[in-house]
Amino acid sequence: MPSFVDLVFEAQIAAQSLAETLSGRALRLGVTGLSGAGKTIFVTSLVHHLTSIGARGMRGKNPLPVFRVHAEGRLTRGFLEPQPDDAVPRFAYEDHLAALTGPGDKVEGREWPQSTTRVSELRLTLEFERAAGLRKGPAELAIDIVDYPGEWLLDLPLLEKSFAQWSREAFAAASVPARAAVAAPWRDYVSTIDPAGKLDEEIAQRAAALFKSYLSGCRAEPISASSLPPGRFLMPGDLDGSPLLTFAPLPLVEGDVSASGTLAAMMERRYEAYKAHVVKPFFRDHFARLDRQIVLVDTLAALNAGPAALHDLETALVEVLNAFRTGRNNILAMLFRPKIDKILFAATKADHLNHMSHDRLEAVLRHLTARAIARAEGLGATVDVIALAAVRATHEVKVAAKSGPFGAASELPAVVGIPMKGERIGAEIFDGLSEAAIFPGELPKDPNVVFSGDVDMAAMQEGGDYRFLRFRPPIPQRDAAGNLLPLPHIRLDRALQFLLGDRLK
Repeated sequence: MPSFVDLVFEAQIAAQSLAETLSGRALRLGVTGLSGAGKTIFVTSLVHHLTSIGARGMRGKNPLPVFRVHAEGRLTRGFLEPQPDDAVPRFAYEDHLAALTGPGDKVEGREWPQSTTRVSELRLTLEFERAAGLRKGPAELAIDIVDYPGEWLLDLPLLEKSFAQWSREAFAAASVPARAAVAAPWRDYVSTIDPAGKLDEEIAQRAAALFKSYLSGCRAEPISASSLPPGRFLMPGDLDGSPLLTFAPLPLVEGDVSASGTLAAMMERRYEAYKAHVVKPFFRDHFARLDRQIVLVDTLAALNAGPAALHDLETALVEVLNAFRTGRNNILAMLFRPKIDKILFAATKADHLNHMSHDRLEAVLRHLTARAIARAEGLGATVDVIALAAVRATHEVKVAAKSGPFGAASELPAVVGIPMKGERIGAEIFDGLSEAAIFPGELPKDPNVVFSGDVDMAAMQEGGDYRFLRFRPPIPQRDAAGNLLPLPHIRLDRALQFLLGDRLK
């Protein structure tokens, strides 16, 4: 039975939903993904394209051919409006676009924007001609884009877990072979602690510091783990050093009740405070208000790290989708419990692969999300999976193969771009300034192969380790007047059509 506190929490969400519905609220689009998935780049590219209405791409082509309202010439204007939520930071669109495009055409002047570390928001309004229904003619749609770290989303399942349950799950996750060595310092230390002993701040701080170090080590290469709650331990912001982040899992037995004044009781109290003061406000103020959601996934990083990282990413994505209140939006649902009715999973950095492997990249992500998608679709939500690059950093060429799996006289489908400084293939280390043609290999036709580890990734690329390299942003294209042309992309228009198309008919 829900507690009184839970009932009050639900009532607050319902009241907020009712107020927003009666005021004719904007469509709220959530953009999330785990660290490095490309959230900032996606939002920047989306806004840049939709505020550049009328501009043509390279060779005069329509840069968004699959986005119907644009392709049909019904999208007349897109513009930014003042930030609607005074307590939420504004997404720094102009700064991020400047970082991507640089002050000129020099290689050194272009950098990928900083990763998302907090919630930010931006209001984009589209003016268009409505072509269907009883209200044909001029119309507009306000879109509130909410950018937030996926790590915070992984905290939502904690709302339904006790401290003891979370502790047991954390120890189980730390015992898998891929994590065991990194977890050893934390596990060795807590094995010397008596949870029923007297509370001690120094012990709590030491345990929390070692636990955070373990989480950080799991996120880094070569482990590249994804399921690492609590999310604020890796992105503390202004909570760094506070008691809200000074707790750690303890070896507790099923049914244990922590006596007052013990270390376990203090850890449990801080865990519950974290849920009350960090997780619930995020859910109430941001997540519960979303209508549409795109979840960006750095599938290539997990592929680089191997089957263990892929299975961990699958677990994280199931947790992510379990957090969504999915279902079709209708008046009653909007009044009493907002529901996300469209969710798009996107495998980012598709430009790091030749287009012949894009379908296979989608297949890997679809395999990762299969369990989660089945649940969401059963509740009435529409879910799709795509491979995209919000900003395309490469172009494709064919290069002659000297030897290898395709034979001596064959050509390899390569991508050309400027690898980031320090990227390497075998013994070759790139300087971050020079263009290179890279054969990234081909993903297996059967996605089950990469999960089982049966494929020899190193053998898939001629002469060195198989790696998906990171590239610098592309050289910006400008018109005769010096105006920036729409950024190159892969399937950004398909993503826009799925997320917004039905509201722009």
